[in-house]
Amino acid sequence: MKVRVIALYLPQFHPIPENDEWWGKGFTEWTNVKKAKPLCKGHVQPRVPADLGYYDLRDPETRERQAELAREAGIEGFCYYHYWFGNGRQLLERPFNEVLASGKPDFPFCLCWANHDWTNKSWKKGNTQKSGSMIMQMQYSEEDHINHFYNILPAFRDKRYITVDGKPLFAVWAPRNIPNGKRFVELWQNLARQNGLPGIHFVGYTANANKKLPNGKLSLYETNKASAFYQSVLDIGYDAVISSGLTRAQSIIQGRLGLAWNILTYKTRIPSSSHLDYSKVMRHYYVDEDAWENVYPTLLPQWDRTPRAGSKTEFLINSSPGKFQSTIEEALSYLKDKTSEHRILFLKAWNEWGEGNYVEPDQQFGHGWLDAIKNAINE
Repeated sequence: MKVRVIALYLPQFHPIPENDEWWGKGFTEWTNVKKAKPLCKGHVQPRVPADLGYYDLRDPETRERQAELAREAGIEGFCYYHYWFGNGRQLLERPFNEVLASGKPDFPFCLCWANHDWTNKSWKKGNTQKSGSMIMQMQYSEEDHINHFYNILPAFRDKRYITVDGKPLFAVWAPRNIPNGKRFVELWQNLARQNGLPGIHFVGYTANANKKLPNGKLSLYETNKASAFYQSVLDIGYDAVISSGLTRAQSIIQGRLGLAWNILTYKTRIPSSSHLDYSKVMRHYYVDEDAWENVYPTLLPQWDRTPRAGSKTEFLINSSPGKFQSTIEEALSYLKDKTSEHRILFLKAWNEWGEGNYVEPDQQFGHGWLDAIKNAINE
């Protein structure tokens, strides 16, 4: 069975003026990754890169080596996070723009619009160099949607761009956040056809549990509502869903009220109350609805946001390449009855080092995370 693994890719690893202003000269994702400390027994920090070192994504050789590693592991391509805030305002666009302009690496790609505000909540507040909280705020308008489309059109036309059913794949991180989302999807579909494309394969990301249902009713992390979350994205006009089961799994292990209490009291929690075992969590990560033809499950190798948030966050311990391979093998079982074009798994993520969520080589396991992917999909 051929499997399409697409890896979400963070372009945060190079300095930008906005980060310099808010966090200090030269700030990148590595700044806090290097400072991270273990908070309990079994908590591995700091995470230290191996082959690629503490790289700078302005370096084309680094980008080439990343593509080589991904290709060797059987990953189809990278899905670059794309930060467009409206009125032409972007952040972290340089690495992808250079990939697009140079034609290198010759490795498939697509885009995920990370349509969320940028605030100083992304990293520990004590590190901020500036008062206030809003770095860049999302703004939406029909005129801006048109400008946004034409900004991305050269990428859609690139021979490397990943397609599904012949259409360029475009992911949206928060599909329900876009005002009149149906109109946005219809507008882009029309613009795509007017510009010689067969349309766009829209994919929306969603968790399958939350404190509220998509219709706004209180849910308190019910664990049997995945279909409501998935269908709410499809009803907007999206062709498919990227699914995440982390919150659902946490609610099963901690209990719905326990999870709600932890979130309400996170400011006063002690670190030892914030961690869960990776294998126990992943046992509840996937749901029957992940077998829907238009649902693309995620692969989660590890999860640890403490480099960004300190002790005020949930994190997983005891992850390993072997356990990750078992997770992939389970995810594959949800793909077996889908058509080949839709046997897609989104790897979350390629290089989210600040969230302990990466598969790039590290000092602890070497190429283990990449080997887990290769072994699972080859078997």
